Amino acid sequence: MAIIVEHNKRKREILDKALDIFIEEGYEDATFQKISDRCGITRTTLYIYFKNKREIFVYSIKQLSEDVEASLLEIANNKNLSTKERLSSVLHTVLDKCSENRKLFTVALSYLMQLKKTGKDPAIRVRRRILRLRHLLSSIIIEGKESGEFRSVNVKEVNDLFFSIIEASIFKLSILDQKTLDESHNSINLSIAGILA
Repeated sequence: MAIIVEHNKRKREILDKALDIFIEEGYEDATFQKISDRCGITRTTLYIYFKNKREIFVYSIKQLSEDVEASLLEIANNKNLSTKERLSSVLHTVLDKCSENRKLFTVALSYLMQLKKTGKDPAIRVRRRILRLRHLLSSIIIEGKESGEFRSVNVKEVNDLFFSIIEASIFKLSILDQKTLDESHNSINLSIAGILA
């Protein structure tokens, strides 16, 4: 009897397990063989789904960011919350997700540095991953301005302020090995208080 394989489900499982390997081993030390071993499949089968390690890594990050994005959209679209509450919840959720995935940022940094060595611009990759979040934050800020809950502020500048806090938090987690982001959470609260009408 033939075995029916759900390719999308298997691909997602491969990405989940591969992400664990990237986090445990680092980008350079993760290999196609280690990924196929963890998934319980042959390298040949793995090649059916992905052409190389880089592609697996990129798709793993994309899958994780899409999962985070879905939870942020749910918060942003919750009209039972005020604009301030939605903005606060989105930003604090981002910081919490950063804390939960602290090792991933170390791996991502290593990957971006390797990318830079090959002459490619890592900023392009980073911008692609954060574009939707920036748009989401801008939408909430604009809505808050229009409802009168927020002062008349420059949306781009406020967005940049919030992203500076997020980027500093990622630096603290991945480079400085800081264990908590209490100061970042406090900075978010102070920044939101600063734009309230």
